[in-house]
Amino acid sequence: MTPSRIQAGAKKSAPGRSASPMTKGSMPKSGEKETSAFKALLPKDPAVTSRPMFGNIAAFVNGNLFAGLFGEDLFVRLSDEEQARVLREGGKAFEPMPGHAMKGYVCVASTWQRDPVKTRAWVVRSLGWSRKLPAKKPKGRAS
Repeated sequence: MTPSRIQAGAKKSAPGRSASPMTKGSMPKSGEKETSAFKALLPKDPAVTSRPMFGNIAAFVNGNLFAGLFGEDLFVRLSDEEQARVLREGGKAFEPMPGHAMKGYVCVASTWQRDPVKTRAWVVRSLGWSRKLPAKKPKGRAS
């Protein structure tokens, strides 16, 4: 699908939720400030790994994505109840492509860097929720 067809067919976000910053096929990139703040939020846990995803950085536990950056946005994986709470507190749906929310994930409020204690609590909850999921097996590399 061409970028213009993606935009033409994209759904508008619900009131109170902003659309993804991705336009014309470009992926938003996190700056050094956001990346550093994100890394500082990650629990010191040997099961937690981080690696690039969506051209940004993301955190995994047992192979499952639990938190990451998408441009300036911090997204986390949570239960339905906790996702609703994040949305009530100013968060938004995580939409890597406009109109296509990634199920199970939400972006915390855009002010996440200003309150690292509260934000770290969401990251820790996300880690706990994701730790309960079955471990993902590493994908084999094509030869």
